[in-house]
Amino acid sequence: MQSLWEQFRFLRPGWADVVEIAIVSILLYRLLLLIQRTRAMQMVLGILLLAVVYLIADRLDLVLIRTLLAYLFQYGAIAALVVFQPELRSALARLGQSRMFRLFTTLEESVVVDELVQAVEQLLRSKIGAIIAIEHDVGLDEYANTGSKIDARVSSEMITTIFTPYSPLHDGAVIIQGDHIKAAGAILPLTQYSPADRSLGTRHRAAIGLSEETDAVVIVVSEETARVSVARAGRLERDVDPDRLREVLTGALPESRSAVPVPAC
Repeated sequence: MQSLWEQFRFLRPGWADVVEIAIVSILLYRLLLLIQRTRAMQMVLGILLLAVVYLIADRLDLVLIRTLLAYLFQYGAIAALVVFQPELRSALARLGQSRMFRLFTTLEESVVVDELVQAVEQLLRSKIGAIIAIEHDVGLDEYANTGSKIDARVSSEMITTIFTPYSPLHDGAVIIQGDHIKAAGAILPLTQYSPADRSLGTRHRAAIGLSEETDAVVIVVSEETARVSVARAGRLERDVDPDRLREVLTGALPESRSAVPVPAC
């Protein structure tokens, strides 16, 4: 009787087991949140389907299919690292993100937001295109290094001057760190997905691409349509008015339900 009780001892989890189960559950939940609505989710479903096929082949003793799938699973891990590279990079970058911090410190926040909103309004009136990336928890140094370093306080005059047509830096992105303009003329990564709206230009695709890889908030001013868009977490919110822009920058509201996800290819 004692031996039988020992065999079922695993049914009495200790506090360490409970902690481990909780940690694994949280990690799996966060992983699913990171890959939802992405190409990775579709591939995970494909892998699960192959696993089901392998189990059926093993049960029915289908040697050829079982052997081929066994080799596929054996070397598939290396292939997955290559295929899932964008998603893995994004996931690792977001692991260290903290919801305790906002875009700017409390003392600087209102001043910086006012200057940004004013700059966007001036750009709209002048029908000048622009893309502005605001650094959050994930650093944007690697992208800032592709442009010209500028150590200047954020001001609407400085931003509008940078994006003046035919100026040396008007084609790239402005990167803002805290209350300073860190760089201008920076090159941002384009999204690897095909947006549903084919009218989106390079600036919009770059804004979405950066928001996929980092937690930056990216503002895009379209010179063709004279409209403002905001990219966050791989989603693009269109037709953003000054009041909504202010709310986004101060973190007053969660992501708008009108934000458009970028579908996988």
